[in-house]
Amino acid sequence: MTAAVISHQKCSLHDHGNPYHPESPQRMDAINNRMITAGVDWITRHYDAQMATREQLLRVHATDYIDKIFAVAPQDDRIIDLDGDTSMNKHSLAAALYSAGAAAQAVDLVMTTPYQHVFCATRPPGHHAGRAHSAGFCFFNNIAVGAAHALAQYGLERILIVDFDVHHGDGTEAIFINDPRVLFCSSFQHPFYPFTGADTRALNIRNLPMKAGTRSNEWREQVREQWLPSWRDYQPELVMISAGFDSHLEDDMGGFNLVEADYVWITRELCQVAKDYGQGRIVSCLEGGYDLSSLGRSVAAHVKELAEFH
Repeated sequence: MTAAVISHQKCSLHDHGNPYHPESPQRMDAINNRMITAGVDWITRHYDAQMATREQLLRVHATDYIDKIFAVAPQDDRIIDLDGDTSMNKHSLAAALYSAGAAAQAVDLVMTTPYQHVFCATRPPGHHAGRAHSAGFCFFNNIAVGAAHALAQYGLERILIVDFDVHHGDGTEAIFINDPRVLFCSSFQHPFYPFTGADTRALNIRNLPMKAGTRSNEWREQVREQWLPSWRDYQPELVMISAGFDSHLEDDMGGFNLVEADYVWITRELCQVAKDYGQGRIVSCLEGGYDLSSLGRSVAAHVKELAEFH
């Protein structure tokens, strides 16, 4: 085995308090069930997530913001609203800490063990969380916590982060903009929530804003032309993925028309870049994906490619 999956049962207990909220606990069930039925469960090693430490969070988030999250986290059955989209129950803080901690733990695995490819099957997602705010269902920026851990703990100088969620990874961009140690690439529907990214100008940012209705061939063509050369020029020592599957044609949270084969394709391209320049090291973290059937199928296809790529 060269691939591992990190998860934690607390990630299924975080609940926004609204039975119709798209970022639901059932997302974990959909992923777990499909991984089992597709046989992916048998070709990956499973780890329980570890909680992010305060030191890890402080590398990407403001002290006051971290203190606020801990202070308002309910200890009883109340639901606390952090913003218009993001709420907390009594399990949410633990889930958020496990979700962010999983990203740092995944970095440790690919840096110090034979496991080259690690997928973090956790929630809440993270890529909309900024240095000092929650947003879009996100508390802590998981992928940023992992990347900052890799920079600080292992002295890496070139990390590639690729975000193929249908929404722009605005929090991740804001945290790493103008940091040459991170090349951030985000493809997303535009104009669309969070209405950022289309006008970003920075040497380490490669955004692909695309119209609603974008199909596989258009998306792949843009990735092939705009991203692949920059990845090879950059020669990343570590590849990290904000794996958002709400760009699937069956997911009504967005207007893209991608399918499982597209996720397999970009996963394979990223595996090759990691093999050529980064000793094969890939950390992938779950972001969006709200249609339960397409989410489960897409994650299973993505992780299967991570596990079988050589």
